[in-house]
This record gives sequence, structure tokens and C-alpha cells, in this order.
Amino acid sequence: MSQLWPDRIWIVRHGESAGNVARDEADRAGLARIAIDERDVDVPLSPRGERQARALGAWFSAMPASERPDVVLTSPYVRAERTAALIREAGGLAEPMPDFVVDERLREKEFGILDRLTRAGIVELHPEQAELRRLLGKFYHRPPGGESWCDVILRLRSSLDTISLHYPGQRVLIVAHQVVVLCLRYLIERMTEDEILAIDAEGDVANCSVTEYAFDPRLGQSGALALRRYNVVAPVAEGGAPVTAEPDRNQAAR
Repeated sequence: MSQLWPDRIWIVRHGESAGNVARDEADRAGLARIAIDERDVDVPLSPRGERQARALGAWFSAMPASERPDVVLTSPYVRAERTAALIREAGGLAEPMPDFVVDERLREKEFGILDRLTRAGIVELHPEQAELRRLLGKFYHRPPGGESWCDVILRLRSSLDTISLHYPGQRVLIVAHQVVVLCLRYLIERMTEDEILAIDAEGDVANCSVTEYAFDPRLGQSGALALRRYNVVAPVAEGGAPVTAEPDRNQAAR
């Protein structure tokens, strides 16, 4: 039977963004709203985020060319595309240089009416949504105009189908967002709600951290992806960039 999965999948959260920084400032000041003007899709990397992405690119570039990513899939959000571009500029991809595939299914979770609000802001301005989230949990709660984790998982199912159809035997780099990293783990490892939320509760997915899967032909009837590392920040630290595990600007609604 032919192989159904890539040989390797790396899932990377984007570098620190200006939204991460603005959210922290709003939280420290006890504000209801996060002071940022751009649409979420347009939020750029912070200077630290750019350093993190370059450090990660240097880590990939230290691999033999035959082991580096030869497919790049990225969220359309500016911070994710820029992270992928800086990895490429640092020589972190295979030769000849692979094309970038921008896949909107890898975008950030949409927050609807809770966009740009801190946790205190949600309680103050939308107490009914705070209560609904408490009752339903983040896995099922869908704010008006936004998405639940289940909604994100639904679109990621089709993204994984595309990956298995078009890139078997290849080495795939995915650059996306914190919730996407977690929801891909949920899907690839066939987790339950409790299992993935327990992992989420252990701490945030760090900026430019690496989660890696390798194809193992011994698993199941036709082989499967096996987790090799999760939320690893050593490539960033070894590259001399600061390690940050800052929530996205909409962390309160995540």
C-alpha cells in the first residue's frame, strides 16, 4: 500500500506579533479593549518575532538540504506569512526553493464580537458570553460572529485531507497559530476534548515553537504520523532570540 502521509510535518506557531505585545499591555493596565488598529489578519510581527523567525530559519538551515521542508503551507495572516518568509530568507528550506501555499483554512480562530477584548473586557461588555463560555467550555463555545474550537477543527480536517492527498512522502512545514497547532494535534492524534484541553492547560504554545511529526510505517495498517516533539523552543533559544509564550491578542476568547 502506498504511503498516505508526508514523511515529516513541522507545525510552527508564528513569531511574536504586535498583537501579542498590545494584549499584554492592555492586561497590565486592566483595560477592556486591546489598543491595536489593524485587522487581526494584518497584525505584523514584533521586532522580537522577526528575530525568533530568523533563529528558527537558522535551525532548519543547519539540517542537510535533503531533510529540510520541501513544502510550505501558511496561514494568510501577515504574521504567519512573514514568519515563513523569514525562515526562507535564513536558508531554512530545501533546494530548489519550494513554493508557498497560502491556505485560508490555517487562519487564526475567529473571535467575532469578542475581537480585541481582554478577559476583563469580555466580562464587562459581554457578560452573557463569559457565562456561556463557562458553561460550554472553549471547545464548544462559539461567540456571535466567531468560531468555536470545533469550527476550527472542521476546516482543519479538510486541510489534512489535502496534505495527505497532495504531499505524501514529502516534508511539510505549516506556519499558523496557537489554536491551529492544538487542533491539529487533536486531529492527528485522534484525541478527545478532555485530552487536548489538558494539553492546552499546561501552557501556551510558544512563538516560533516547533511541533513535529514523522511518518512511521509500523503504526496501524498503512502507517501513521507519530509525534516527535511538541512546543519545542530550543531552536529559538539556540539562535539567540528571546523565547516568548505570549497569548494572541484575543487570548481571553480563545
